[in-house]
Amino acid sequence: MQTVRALLEERLRAALDALGLDSSVAEVSASTDARFGDYQTNAAMVLAKRERKNPREIGATLADAIDVSGIAAKPELAGAGFLNFRLEPAFVESAVAAMLADPRCGLDPVKNPQTIVIDFSSPNVAKPMHVGHIRSTFIGDALARIARFVGHRVITDNHIGDWGTQFGKVIWGWKNWLDAAALERDPIAELVRLYREVDAAEKNDEALRVAVREELVKLQQGDPENRAIWQKVVELSWREFEKLYALLDIRFDEQLGESFFNDRLAPICERLEQSGIARISDGALCVFFPDIPELAERPCLVRKSDGGFLYATTDLATLEFRITEWKADAIWYVTGAPQALHFQQVFEVARRMGWNVRAEHVAFGSILGENRKIMRTRSGENVQLGDVLREAIDRARQIITEKNPELPETERETVAQAVGVGALKYAELSQHRMTDYVFSWEKMLSFQGNTAPYLQNAYVRIRSIFRKAGEVDISKSTVQITDPAERTLAIKLLQFAEVVPAVLTDFRPNLLANYLYELATTFHSFYEACPVLKSEGVVRETRLAFCDLTAKVLRTGLDLLGIRCPEKM
Repeated sequence: MQTVRALLEERLRAALDALGLDSSVAEVSASTDARFGDYQTNAAMVLAKRERKNPREIGATLADAIDVSGIAAKPELAGAGFLNFRLEPAFVESAVAAMLADPRCGLDPVKNPQTIVIDFSSPNVAKPMHVGHIRSTFIGDALARIARFVGHRVITDNHIGDWGTQFGKVIWGWKNWLDAAALERDPIAELVRLYREVDAAEKNDEALRVAVREELVKLQQGDPENRAIWQKVVELSWREFEKLYALLDIRFDEQLGESFFNDRLAPICERLEQSGIARISDGALCVFFPDIPELAERPCLVRKSDGGFLYATTDLATLEFRITEWKADAIWYVTGAPQALHFQQVFEVARRMGWNVRAEHVAFGSILGENRKIMRTRSGENVQLGDVLREAIDRARQIITEKNPELPETERETVAQAVGVGALKYAELSQHRMTDYVFSWEKMLSFQGNTAPYLQNAYVRIRSIFRKAGEVDISKSTVQITDPAERTLAIKLLQFAEVVPAVLTDFRPNLLANYLYELATTFHSFYEACPVLKSEGVVRETRLAFCDLTAKVLRTGLDLLGIRCPEKM
């Protein structure tokens, strides 16, 4: 079904064309204050600024020209030239009825779907996932879910760090200092121990440095023993990663690590040099950007003077593969803001190579501890993601037990996981991605305010209405609005299909999170003002329909954020 915003923009565009005015300004948005209507446009003000005319005069002309019959009353001219639209009651009722019958909650798939590759999470082999992976993992998964729901073909790729100089240390440690029992108990911890102890020891031992380097060279040259150890390290690491992803309900279509592209690096460098895009400088192969002011003094190194390759080389090979093999129309890299320069360089090199793809760096800020510094353990190390997840679930279990001690143990565990993991995800996704935010257990697990537990509890409370109501066939309900609170809720519900696609415009899952919070609070006001089970006839049918639709939108919206809705709490 077409959204309200799309319908109004269609009518506005037709009016602008009829008046001989620029219809590209035909943009309508939901009103932030219901006193001034349900939707509004500042098209008259934009046109007036361009043409140096009075915006209210253009607005009055436009108000007379636009035909919104069947959707809204004649638009009202307000302020400096805003046009405000108030939806007609019959239109709202029919739109809610259509949305009620639509499993997609009123959202039509995009007309021109694209193939979008989303690169996110990307942990390093032989190291634990830590709190620093939260933002990439949660934002990337939410964008993937939303892009799929909107109708795009999405390929999620976990581009793990499974190649590099650290493997010389890990392999030497494996051969000489491995504790097999410790490896069996906790593979990642043992691999981290090996790396750290070898790294510390070789600083004062030249012979060990040489031996470590030899192990790395043997790996790079395909030595069977070293390749077998490396493969085992990758398998053990991925097994541990998968446990966390399973808990987070996150899946990847591909897991092509850096090693997959190793054989493509030298050919990429040769082509860059032969084409004149890159040149040798002090023995290194570099791409210079004299025509781009912010990059003029920052060349992109693609091969070191000793012949070694860099992240930029791997990312270029990966980008080309995604274009040629997966036919990507767009590639989104969900990584921290400090990587901005790196991706600006890589994307510019790709452009010069003639690779036609819309590559985007989806940057984000940091998670801070209570001291407002980057979150660390007391010893200064990264907080492990597994520890954070376990604590989230433990805290949620304690809260659920206090609130509902009669809940069976098996259900309690399922609910604790949904609430604990959901709280972590929502704390992240309700923030603007570039905002640094303070990690707070108390805030994120609160049943009050803009949190996942509040939204999950809102869903559970709605479902409890139907357990009390008994057998109800919502599909045959009549929608007849008789109370202002019903109308307000209806308008908010109809905005769902407008909000979801808007998330992808600037990669902002917080738009959806904040919408769901507004919906939950709007429903609360409706429920306080409009008795549901005590009402009768068409009024009861209508209110039950609003309850059902609100629950469906909350469940769908939270699922798009990767958050589960329990039926009981």
